[in-house]
Amino acid sequence: MTSDMGGSADSHEPQTKAAQHEQIEYLDREVNLLKPSTPFMRDHLKVIWAGFIAWAILTFGPPVATYLAPGLMTTQLPGIGFPAHYFAVAVISPTSSLVLAFLYSRKRDQLDHRYGIDHGTAANDAEDAHGGEAAAADGGIAE
Repeated sequence: MTSDMGGSADSHEPQTKAAQHEQIEYLDREVNLLKPSTPFMRDHLKVIWAGFIAWAILTFGPPVATYLAPGLMTTQLPGIGFPAHYFAVAVISPTSSLVLAFLYSRKRDQLDHRYGIDHGTAANDAEDAHGGEAAAADGGIAE
């Protein structure tokens, strides 16, 4: 008897997430953003939603704060002399998008490592199938 996660009922030792991930047939699973069907999808969706919420706050927060508190946001910042709203919209919002992209890639790499996902596997399999040589993309002979 096997469970949904691929573990056997006889075995009492817990499987790693990577081992469980290997036994899941993702092509047979329904993809639903509101109710993910696999542990990897659930963990990935948490990362996506956290990044989306942070992006929304950092991108739309300064204009909304300027609208709600114009007195505070139009005061000049000491040292640089720019109004707070200008600095927030011109520097913080674009920079935060770059930082969030970096953080997403780091978290995705951590998820891939946790679930044993190796992105180099498909390229290695293709090389093995062709006798260790990469195929020429234009149909010609590799020189």
